[in-house]
Amino acid sequence: MTAGTFHSGGCQCGAVRYRAAGELGYPHICHCRMCQKAAGNYFLPLGAVMRTDFTLTRGTPKWFCSSDLVRRGFCGDCGTPLFYDIPGAVSVNVTLGSLDDPDAVRPVMQSNTGRKMSWLHALDTLPIEPAALSSEREDAISASNRQHPDHDTNHWP
Repeated sequence: MTAGTFHSGGCQCGAVRYRAAGELGYPHICHCRMCQKAAGNYFLPLGAVMRTDFTLTRGTPKWFCSSDLVRRGFCGDCGTPLFYDIPGAVSVNVTLGSLDDPDAVRPVMQSNTGRKMSWLHALDTLPIEPAALSSEREDAISASNRQHPDHDTNHWP
């Protein structure tokens, strides 16, 4: 990413959107149990942005204080986990999966690997589900899709 560029992102329903100017610092995957629970997943990818370079562009997240030190921001409408925040710190972490282009930020580290799933290394050995013979289901999902597109919009929905 070059100077003057930014990352945008938001929740699944589009009620909360944000913009992060510049590079995201320390993009990493956290395997701690608290991040697993917050993400509803086996790990949580995070990256930091300086508060001065961070802007909410739509909506207001809900916050859950997961400890006395950390609060986690999420969409109160669709539940998408969005932020890991230590109030008073100079930066806030965004969930890398909430970026409009999550492939643009590659993690450089893993943390809290003591809680990492023991079988995670074997994912590439799992069989791949065959493509559907009919696109009927995919067409029905596409026709009723309520997911916000992966870019900023003036109005949603």
